[in-house]
Amino acid sequence: MPHTPPDWWKNAVIYQIYPRSFADTDGDGVGNIAGITSRVPYLSRLGVDAVWLSPFYPSALADGGYDVDDYRDVDPRLGTLQDFDAMVEALHGAGIKVVVDIVPNHSSDRHAWFRAALAAGRDSRERRRYIFRDGLGPAGELPPNDWESLFGGSAWEPVGDGQWYFHLFAREQPDLNWDDEEVRDDFLRTLRFWSDRGVDGFRVDVAHGLVKDMSEPFAPWTEVAVTGRTDGSHPLWDRDAVHEVYAQWRRVFDEYDPPRFAVAEAGVHPSRRARYASADGLGQAFNFEMQEAGWWSADFRKAIDSGLEQTYEHGSTTTWLLGCHDAPRVATRYGLPEDPELTTMNAARQWLLTDGTTPTLDRALGERRARAAALVTLALPGSTYIYQGEELGLHEVGDLPPEVLEDPIATRSGGREKGRDGCRVPLPWAADGPSFGFGPGPARPPQPSWFESYAVSVQAEDPDSTLTLYRRAMQLRTALNTGADFEWIESGPADVLQFRRSGGWLCLANFGTESVALPAGEVLLSSAPLEAGRLPQDATAWLRVAP
Repeated sequence: MPHTPPDWWKNAVIYQIYPRSFADTDGDGVGNIAGITSRVPYLSRLGVDAVWLSPFYPSALADGGYDVDDYRDVDPRLGTLQDFDAMVEALHGAGIKVVVDIVPNHSSDRHAWFRAALAAGRDSRERRRYIFRDGLGPAGELPPNDWESLFGGSAWEPVGDGQWYFHLFAREQPDLNWDDEEVRDDFLRTLRFWSDRGVDGFRVDVAHGLVKDMSEPFAPWTEVAVTGRTDGSHPLWDRDAVHEVYAQWRRVFDEYDPPRFAVAEAGVHPSRRARYASADGLGQAFNFEMQEAGWWSADFRKAIDSGLEQTYEHGSTTTWLLGCHDAPRVATRYGLPEDPELTTMNAARQWLLTDGTTPTLDRALGERRARAAALVTLALPGSTYIYQGEELGLHEVGDLPPEVLEDPIATRSGGREKGRDGCRVPLPWAADGPSFGFGPGPARPPQPSWFESYAVSVQAEDPDSTLTLYRRAMQLRTALNTGADFEWIESGPADVLQFRRSGGWLCLANFGTESVALPAGEVLLSSAPLEAGRLPQDATAWLRVAP
């Protein structure tokens, strides 16, 4: 692989792969590492700079692989470490970097440490690696406090001896105690283990949750449930001391040439986000505001301004993402009727509760807006993260039957919530076969019949397809991207966003209800056909204009 600039990630296009639903080579219905390797030519043709792999570690899949049994191995259902090495070699050979998920907030309840903690008993060294507390009541039969899990129910689970362990997520995901030096040291070994195998970076799951204040007296859940503090005082989230952990990680990253980088999944107030992206810390942090934005010019402008402002101060770059494995598909969110009582994201979650039938989804509108939004994000300075299937314009699979749902959000809510399985359905690669080219056998969860028209093989032959649009956009982005420059153009209607990059690269997005005239210049790319030289509604165009 040619010499890599140390800041390659600052303006990269990074493609998220959910390994179990990307490509299957052995016919068991589950994607695997060899499947990723088999699709390296596709990723290269798409034009991405890196891939980010969601967890591929040994796991009981209580939470889609985010319940990790062993941080330094591959789930045998997905392959071996040798398969992983071959995948890295193939990706690097195509000029594509590798970013892997790391899950430091919690392990699996099948992790060797947790099994040892249960066996060792109260007040043991083994239990100090996790968060154990005595229960209330004469025999410890009541949880230590009324705090709740993010997946529903109590955040405490009894172990039968009067003690309870804490889990912010599923009960199969006991939280680690980051006040313990052994925990900190072991994760440094994990970072080196994967970096030594050629991994270029890490996506840090729940990056703002590691350090907690579990001292008594406990605040009531009504207070703890309120997040978004800006002073580092929340007992569970975004405490200042978490950056001591990432300063240690940075020293490990800098042992390598080029230095490894990391991007924080940190759901914090925008004013706190840049701390995670510090050059002394992880390097970059996700800006989720674009993912949360509705189809309104004001929402997009606010997200752009916030993202650029909060990262410049630390010399990093922001990230742009429209979707990921935790959110309803972009095309579906944009294709639902606007609800003044709900955000676009919450409206999509409500839609899922109706099995995708009410209100009526306008598929064509959603895809049109998703295409337009993609050109906005790809034109911005910083890194763009693309979730697998966005380049195909895939919608959420909203009618999965209850018996195939695996997300703990669905199982722990008793079916009151649908969960995230609908955006994790295996990809369609071909228009025929038992799983539309995903593998030699049926896929899990099952794919809908309408996937046929979205298959890669179909779109690759269509000059107007969403896949073709992404490929062209990526090629142009590489040719046009000149750094961090950015300038709003304030002329024109309020529902039209225009910004300029250096070299005369102009992006114009029409959020209004009428077509708009384009400025003089060469139209390089448009998310929808022009109408008599004008940009129609719900469309974005890139132009080359006089600097």
